[in-house]
Amino acid sequence: MKIAMLAPISWRTPPRHYGPWELVTSLLTEALVARGVDVTLFATLDSITAGRLDGVVERPYSEDPTIDAKVAEALHVGHVFERAAEFDIIHNQADFIPLVFSRLVDTPVVTTIHGFSSPRILPTFRAYQDRVHYVAISEADKAEGLRYAATIHHGIPMGDFHFDPVGSEDLLFFGRMHPDKGAADAIAAAMASHRRLIMCGIVQDEGYFQREVEPHIDGDKVIYLGAVGGEKRIRTLGAARALLHLIHFDEPFGLSVIEAMACGTPVIAFNRGSMPELIDHGVTGFLVNTVDEAVAAIERVGVIDRAACRRAVEERFSIDRMADEYLALYRSILGH
Repeated sequence: MKIAMLAPISWRTPPRHYGPWELVTSLLTEALVARGVDVTLFATLDSITAGRLDGVVERPYSEDPTIDAKVAEALHVGHVFERAAEFDIIHNQADFIPLVFSRLVDTPVVTTIHGFSSPRILPTFRAYQDRVHYVAISEADKAEGLRYAATIHHGIPMGDFHFDPVGSEDLLFFGRMHPDKGAADAIAAAMASHRRLIMCGIVQDEGYFQREVEPHIDGDKVIYLGAVGGEKRIRTLGAARALLHLIHFDEPFGLSVIEAMACGTPVIAFNRGSMPELIDHGVTGFLVNTVDEAVAAIERVGVIDRAACRRAVEERFSIDRMADEYLALYRSILGH
């Protein structure tokens, strides 16, 4: 089986710090290669993979302002589909633009839908649902009336996430500095609970960060570490009393949620989007509806068994499970 894995090119695959779509693309690619699958990763040419790397864009456009994103994406997607006949499956991880090429080739196309940036892009997905095999990353993110081949939750390599059986008294916010991610609510909940808050993530909305977050950063009660990667990222995810994930949108999935739980850290999240699919209320964290409920959950979070958090991820969100489910889908499409 020969797979063309089409990655986004906003960030490197795998990302240096931020880049959830690129991260999932990398995790799946490496897991498939480890299973002996012939995978060519189409990504930025600074990307890293154990499979074959191909592409036409030197660097990620989010890291190089001299690159025009639309031009780069057009060249990138076109390059993959020009080589379509060489592959058994094209697996698109790069949103809706590749869909419009799908009828121009005979190769089956699988598209993992990492969320809908706007309802305005839905007509493209509807127009090609008779040709492309869509994968939802959660039941919560399924669009009404759209045909899906499967729902496959993301998985992570458990060996990369060290279990911390103790944590600390600190709270953690781990995500984009953007109203959607609820950084301001995390600060409010931490202050009300009289606990220190460690904050990590890129600044995506500069105005929001300056108004709602930066004034509270004092290096004592609220500490901002910026974007963290590597071993520091793993240590930070594990060294917390709880992850505060007080989102203001219906999040399709939450990688930081399962990563924190893999390290033993319970998650307190607003009950929106995919959160009920990821968090077992009262077992691996708490689903809440208000900041006041989050504050109460912070005080109760000590009853959560940190080992149970890790077990839940091992059982439901491993990279092996994700890779096996995608392989089963590929085989089903190819009639193997």
